[in-house]
Amino acid sequence: MKKVLTLALCALMALSAVLVGCGETNTSVKFGAGVYTGAPTATDATDDKDGSGKIDVTAAAVTVDADGKIVACALDTASNTVNFTADGKALANDEFKTKYEMGADYNMVAYGGAAKEWFEQADAFEVLVAGKTLDEVKALVAEGSKGTDEVISAGCTIMINEFVGAIEKAYNAASAEVSADAALKVSIATEQTLTDATEEKDGSNKVAVNVFASATDADGKVLAASSDCAEVTFTFDAEGASTLDTTKAIATKREQGASYGMVAYGGAAKEWFEQADAFDAACIGKTASEIAGLMGEDGKGVADLQTAGCTIYVSGFVKAATK
Repeated sequence: MKKVLTLALCALMALSAVLVGCGETNTSVKFGAGVYTGAPTATDATDDKDGSGKIDVTAAAVTVDADGKIVACALDTASNTVNFTADGKALANDEFKTKYEMGADYNMVAYGGAAKEWFEQADAFEVLVAGKTLDEVKALVAEGSKGTDEVISAGCTIMINEFVGAIEKAYNAASAEVSADAALKVSIATEQTLTDATEEKDGSNKVAVNVFASATDADGKVLAASSDCAEVTFTFDAEGASTLDTTKAIATKREQGASYGMVAYGGAAKEWFEQADAFDAACIGKTASEIAGLMGEDGKGVADLQTAGCTIYVSGFVKAATK
């Protein structure tokens, strides 16, 4: 009898294990990041007003489940304006802040009559897209690039076409597996390089908009990462007239792939996107302070990072990542 009871108990335990196994769900999701760059705009300088160049760069990070539905989303936009004078001098910005970083100082409520600030509207849109497929997210764009009634009711009354463009790129890039409860973050750090115009050569006010998107665990350690950079050189002559072709689309360095030309024309062993991949791989398992330690005093990577295949300057990567 004792043997029979033992066998019965073992059978029950085995059945329970099977039932528990059948009830388990896969808690891993796929992480992806994307950068949507708007068309640049530029104005000539006059005796009364500086010339300007403006570029909007929107970054998105998403996680996607096995059913193709977005689990979580993070968004931010850098709307950078730089200036130059009527005598061809490039002007330095005091700082560059993203729309999210500006918080209430973006002043949509105080001066624009909006019910919610930009960051609150971005938050509302992030919540709204959770649980939706890419097609469902794309269907949220209505006339004039604003959202449908569903979007407006959710508290997002701003134009959302660039959000959706960045989300689409992030969704299509989703491949790295992370835990479904991973925290998503996007951060943007802009670097500026100035050259005054001469009679012989145009001046320039160049912005490198560095993006770092990540999924992190509860301890702030990176589980997956993606770096990119949108670089725009606003050129102008000695009289302050803009010489930038604003009809030309801006592709990020990652999007340019092999056509970026580091191997073909710069003699590098690896292309820019491959070197960015090496940086991203080095960030896995690290906290923000540990990522800061990947950069040497010269702005390039430490020896181990260069050996891993990232020999370019990483200051922009590190500035964005440590944000």
